[in-house]
Amino acid sequence: MPEIDPTAALARRAKEASRALALAPTSAKNAALRAMARELRKSKQAVLGVNASEVKAARAAGAAPAFVDRLALDAGRLEKIARGLEKVAELPDPVGEVRDFAQRPNGLTIRRMRVPLGVIAIIYESRPGVTADAAALCVKSGNAALLRGGREAIRTNALIAKALARGLKASGLPAGAVGFVADPDRAAVKRLLALEGLIDLVIPRGGPELTVMVRRESAIPVLSHDKGLCHVYVDASADLAMAVEICFNAKAERPGVCNAMETLLVHEKIAREFLPRMAARYERAGVELRGCPRTRKILRAIKPAAPADWDTEYLDLILSIRTVRSLDEAVDHIARHGSGLAEAIVARDRKAARRFLREVDAGAVYHNASTRFTDGGEFGLGAEMGISTQKLHARGPVALEGLTCEKFIVEGSGQVRDSTA
Repeated sequence: MPEIDPTAALARRAKEASRALALAPTSAKNAALRAMARELRKSKQAVLGVNASEVKAARAAGAAPAFVDRLALDAGRLEKIARGLEKVAELPDPVGEVRDFAQRPNGLTIRRMRVPLGVIAIIYESRPGVTADAAALCVKSGNAALLRGGREAIRTNALIAKALARGLKASGLPAGAVGFVADPDRAAVKRLLALEGLIDLVIPRGGPELTVMVRRESAIPVLSHDKGLCHVYVDASADLAMAVEICFNAKAERPGVCNAMETLLVHEKIAREFLPRMAARYERAGVELRGCPRTRKILRAIKPAAPADWDTEYLDLILSIRTVRSLDEAVDHIARHGSGLAEAIVARDRKAARRFLREVDAGAVYHNASTRFTDGGEFGLGAEMGISTQKLHARGPVALEGLTCEKFIVEGSGQVRDSTA
C-alpha cells in the first residue's frame, strides 16, 4: 500500500469536519469553545512542563530575549488563553446572516448569506497562544482549522491542539475540526501548501521570510499579514500638544509590533516648533532618530536617514523623520513607502483630514489618533487572525466576519430564463 501522508490525512479529516461545523448552530459552537477552555485548563501542568523545556532549549540555542518571551507560557498566560476562548464564545456569530440584495423585475428575490470558507490552514511562528486563538476564531466562524506552529514550540502547540480537539469531541462536534501538523520538518509546510482541494485558505502569521515563502509555494489562496510600515503625518494645522502625545504613543508605547509608527512626516511650517519638542520626548524614552536633510537642519545631532530607512520596519526604538512641504508630499511618500497597514494624520484642518482619509491607501486610516489602535480587540471585533494588508477578500484586522464569505440565495416561483436573454 502507498504511504499515507499524515498532513494530507489531517486535511481530509478537517474537510469532513468542516461540513458538520458549517451547519452547527451558534449554541453548539459556543458550548464547544467553553469545553475547549476547560480542557486546556485541565492540561495546564502538562503544557507548562513541555513549554518550560522548549523555552530552556531556545535560550540554550541563543534565541533573542524577545523571541523567548513570545515562546514562554506561565499559569497566568495560559489562563488568559483559556479566557480568550470563552470571550470568542460571547461574540456575535456571522454565519447565516442574510441581507437583502435585489428584487428583480421577473419576480426573483436575491439575497446574500454569510457562510464559512471551509478549511483554513494557519502557519505561524513561536507564539503558543496563536494555536488557541486561531482555532477559536475558526470554530466560531464555522471553519475547520489546520494549524502548523513554529518548530521551537512544536510540542507545546501540539498539546494545546490536542486539548482543544478533546473539547470539541466532548461537546459533540468533530475533533478533526482542529488539526495540528506536528511534523517539525519544513517539508511538511510545503506539503500542506500543495493540498489544493482540501484546504480553502492559508494564513501565514510571522516574519517577512515566512510570508514570502508561503506566497511563493502555495497552490491555495493566501491571506497574508505583511509588514507594518506605518506613518504619522503632522499637518501644519495640527494641535502640537496632541501631536506630541499621538506620535509618542505610536512609536514608543510598544515599538515591536506591526501597528507602531516607523516614519514621522512633519509639515515644514510647524517643524521648527514641533520637532525639538518631539525629539526631547523621544530622547527620554531612548528612541534613536534618523532624519532627512531638512529635518537635520533643525535636529542637528540626529543621524542622517539612508534611502533604505524609508522602507524599513524597525520594530524597535528607531524612527525615521522627514520634513515635507505639503500634504501632497506626505501622501506621495506614504504611497511610495507604506505597507498598507495603518496611516495617520494629526490636523485641525478638517478639509486636509478628509483628503488624507480618502486618498491614503491602507487597511486603517486615522485622523487625530494613534496607529496603535489597529487591532481586532480595539475595533470591537474581538480576537483577530491577523491584520491583512492586501485588498482581496479581507483587509485590516481579520476577525470572525473576515473568515467567512457570502453566497447568493435566489428564490423564485417557477421563473426560467428566456433563451434570447
